[in-house]
Amino acid sequence: MSTGLDPSLITGLLLAGGQGSRMGGVDKGMLPFRGHTLAQNALARLAPQVGPLLINANRNLKAYASLGVPVCSDAEADFLGPLAGFLSGLDRCRTPYLATVPCDTPNFPLDMVARLARALQEAGAEIAMVVTRDGSGKVQRQPVFCLMKASVQAGLEDYVVSGRRKIEAWACAQECVEVMFEDAAAFANANTAEELQALQLRQGER
Repeated sequence: MSTGLDPSLITGLLLAGGQGSRMGGVDKGMLPFRGHTLAQNALARLAPQVGPLLINANRNLKAYASLGVPVCSDAEADFLGPLAGFLSGLDRCRTPYLATVPCDTPNFPLDMVARLARALQEAGAEIAMVVTRDGSGKVQRQPVFCLMKASVQAGLEDYVVSGRRKIEAWACAQECVEVMFEDAAAFANANTAEELQALQLRQGER
């Protein structure tokens, strides 16, 4: 049975390039969380799971650079969404694989990348994506949490240039394996100040 991938082969990309429109337009990665910022918290959780790190950001570039991680911005200045962040990361990625996480989900699992890597290897897939279940048991894709081969870059560029933006549609058109995580709350994100406050109180792995 496959044991997955050596973490040194995986670049970790923190997605912090969004508009934060439902949070009043603030840069969510810079918001305070448990004595640090959301971006610092996410990097601390991601770093042990991967090799090199990157941050995708389109504002406060000096502040992000001060975290000691290379910062890459979207090629376009129009906040085109997470896929633009994926492309920015893939352009700077020098490893065979790229793992992505958003800055506003502070409790994602500490074994997430390893589980995605194992599934990707076992399935011979190009992309491994997190899925969870909602309260009714329905499967929910979590498309910003994924591991991909760096070789998907050319096809993704064509997809974005064509004006398409949906991660799920793009990923499902590739060789994509879905990986179930039973703790759906671990992937709860902060779209509002109230949601961020609730996540501050969540007990779990730190």
